[in-house]
Amino acid sequence: MERLSSRTRILIGVFMLFGIIILGVSGYMIIEGDNFLNALYMTVITISTVGFGEIHKLSQGGKIFTIFLIFSSFTTYAYALTTISTHFFEGQLNYILRGYGKKTFKKMQNHVIICGYGRNGQQVANELTVLRDQFIVIDQNHEVVAKNEEDNTPVIEGDATQDEVLLKANIQTARALVTTLPIDADNLYVVLTARALNPNLEIISRASNESSETKLRMAGVDNVVMPERVGGAHMANLITRPDVIEFMDHLSVHGEDPTTLEEFQCSALSDDNIKTIGEYAIRRKTGANIIGFKTPDGRFILNPTPDMKVFPGSKLFVLGTPDQIRGMKDILTSK
Repeated sequence: MERLSSRTRILIGVFMLFGIIILGVSGYMIIEGDNFLNALYMTVITISTVGFGEIHKLSQGGKIFTIFLIFSSFTTYAYALTTISTHFFEGQLNYILRGYGKKTFKKMQNHVIICGYGRNGQQVANELTVLRDQFIVIDQNHEVVAKNEEDNTPVIEGDATQDEVLLKANIQTARALVTTLPIDADNLYVVLTARALNPNLEIISRASNESSETKLRMAGVDNVVMPERVGGAHMANLITRPDVIEFMDHLSVHGEDPTTLEEFQCSALSDDNIKTIGEYAIRRKTGANIIGFKTPDGRFILNPTPDMKVFPGSKLFVLGTPDQIRGMKDILTSK
């Protein structure tokens, strides 16, 4: 029973309660010849053990049936009431007192909104936590919301396809939204709603098949991730190029290894002071390695040459220790 969801336990309790009531009413109507109201009254006072008097003296068969009804209702009645009361008084009352679903996170800005807290959503949250990025989780499952509130995870209970729910998550000042819902149609609705509320939002969506990927991109998704495709490619590479994959795993954006891979947005550069990568001499001065370059128009260049010019709005992908990367940033941001 512990593995059953709260909703399932409540449904089982309700069905068991109705079952014992139907049994009692039917028994009194058949054995004692009572009408429906009298049979219902006898059933309720019997299974609830309130001790009210009988409507009339019971026959031998009625007494035996009453004894059977009392014993059979002990577990059923207790389970049903315990399950229902636990959910509403410990769950819903706690929800109200602690304000689940009422937070709007008005002070949070430049954050990430995660829609859906399944396996993919949890992994996104874990990565953002390590990177110390602010995020808000939106999920419809009350148990997920309650558990994460207890863990101090910023979470909102609601349907992410609804405008008011995304507004509670302060979508207008968010920088990105990740939707990991299991159904592609739901992800599509989230994307359409989010794009209408914040046209400048970066949106990343999960997809299950290629046709959904096309529709999501048409709806305004910046990046589509298909977990099955990514996982399959990773497993194939582990067979054909295991050392390469292990080497790439060491190039993590976080972790215990002192060497990390980071990106740097060259937004502080001026048009009057454009230099090449060689002129900045980042490798010689700091020890950091520029292994990738993204031009302002979105083109990616791997292993750029020293004569590559660094323009305002371009992006550098740098491999180095935290100290080396800080030194590189100081060089690029100095006037």
